[in-house]
Amino acid sequence: MTTTTQARPRGRYFDEFKLGERFESPRRTITQTDIINFACLSGDFNAPHVDFEFCKTQPYGEIIAHGPLVFSIAAGLLCQLGLNDGTIVAMMGVDEWRAHAPVKHGDTIRAVATVDELKLTSSGTRGIVTFRRTVLNQRDETVQSMIVRSMYLCSPR
Repeated sequence: MTTTTQARPRGRYFDEFKLGERFESPRRTITQTDIINFACLSGDFNAPHVDFEFCKTQPYGEIIAHGPLVFSIAAGLLCQLGLNDGTIVAMMGVDEWRAHAPVKHGDTIRAVATVDELKLTSSGTRGIVTFRRTVLNQRDETVQSMIVRSMYLCSPR
């Protein structure tokens, strides 16, 4: 009789996170195609994202990325670190989401997530990790910031 052992997930369990721990994502350049495709996907065709002539009259001077597009790409960049693979249960919420500066095509962003709080759930089998997340451009300027709470599994006992 053979037995199979299930491989350990790549992601981190709740009890493996440490307060103050900092994670930095890879970088990604935002393209004009990203911005236009997001407008088509979301249906958000507001002038700052698709009207080149309108944008010439604004302080930013050219089309800018949608806030939710930047948020989504930053989340995807953090996922590339593998922290969530097989251990995350759900994103519980986003608080204090702020846009600090526009993101234009050609800007290269990265995300930094710092563990701000750890709270075990009453079941003892899951826990909530609170991350302070910052999205930075190629000049290390903060373009977005937020607090994200996610639920993770605890290590199997």
